[in-house]
Amino acid sequence: MVKLNFSRELRLLTPVEFKNVFEQPFRASTPEITILARKNNLEHPRLGLTVAKKHLKRAHDRNRIKRLVRESFRLSQHRLPACDFVFVAKGGIGKLDNSSFVQILEKLWQRHVRLVQKS
Repeated sequence: MVKLNFSRELRLLTPVEFKNVFEQPFRASTPEITILARKNNLEHPRLGLTVAKKHLKRAHDRNRIKRLVRESFRLSQHRLPACDFVFVAKGGIGKLDNSSFVQILEKLWQRHVRLVQKS
């Protein structure tokens, strides 16, 4: 049975883990979103989130974005390669509605699958 949880082991928690991804990442982006990835030595992918106040002033807007990204990752985790992913929000992200945001995320996850297969 496939587990679709988002436990602590699937998260990037420390600044060192984030810094490792920022050093030499695979990059997939749109004008509103960037997802960085770097292969890890684990058997599963992990996710880190960065949503700055600069782009979304209100906490409930930042929380909505993070909740949607976590849900998308949770449902896609078994298709993704064993990489550390960092989601980076950019300007204009608050203007996206939930359905278009989720569609963009799906395209970016698929792009990362192809990028890792090529390397």
